[in-house]
Amino acid sequence: MNKINRLFAESKDKKLLSLYFCAGCPTKEGTADVIRTMQRRGISMVEVGIPFSDPMADGPVIQDAATKALKNGMTLQTIFDQLKEIKEEIHIPLVLMGYLNVIMQYGIEDFCKACVESGVSGAIIPDLPFKDYQETIKPVADKYDIRIIMLITPETSEERIRFIDDNTDGFVYMVSSAAITGAQQSFDEAKQEYFRRIDAMNLRNPRMIGFGISNKQTLESAQRNAAGAIIGSKFVTLLNESNNADEALDKLFDALAK
Repeated sequence: MNKINRLFAESKDKKLLSLYFCAGCPTKEGTADVIRTMQRRGISMVEVGIPFSDPMADGPVIQDAATKALKNGMTLQTIFDQLKEIKEEIHIPLVLMGYLNVIMQYGIEDFCKACVESGVSGAIIPDLPFKDYQETIKPVADKYDIRIIMLITPETSEERIRFIDDNTDGFVYMVSSAAITGAQQSFDEAKQEYFRRIDAMNLRNPRMIGFGISNKQTLESAQRNAAGAIIGSKFVTLLNESNNADEALDKLFDALAK
């Protein structure tokens, strides 16, 4: 069974926590250590960012991380090489998150094959049109048992959400707002209503909520209304400040308790 499906099947009553970081930042060689540390500290799933020169869905924190990673010489091939070295050690799901341009240049078939060889269970491609996903990406991803995770926002129609739910597997990534990534102090009533509305739809796929989660209020709101939460910018900031995954996680867990 794909590790993503197994995670949700075995964790129905557990509020999951997934973290994002950009491979190659703070250092080119640190990817494996960050993932090992996350697994040891109980993180449920890891999103490994593929650095890109024009990350349009990302805020300043992740943009800066991508720029630093590219300057460090990080490439998609290097990511696969580094992940392959720790494949036998890592038991939690790894999901690559990156833009379509980089993946298309690598080649869809080669990308999916490399995912299998390096222990990657899925991919999030924020700028992937759903039509292209169905016609071009999905047949290849299904062949290699790779989950392509699609995003929804407060502006996504119910018809579109159900269409995505019917044609994907793994989980649905609920973006908390239509804005770019970045930490927020609270989720207002409009966002809470969005969470409740999607929850009431009883989708086939589990949901994870991301964008803006950085403290106890936003974490609990996400975990109350979905299978779990995804944290990106807050952790990336802490990792860049400390250059040490354990220390960054200590500070993150402290922030999430307040």
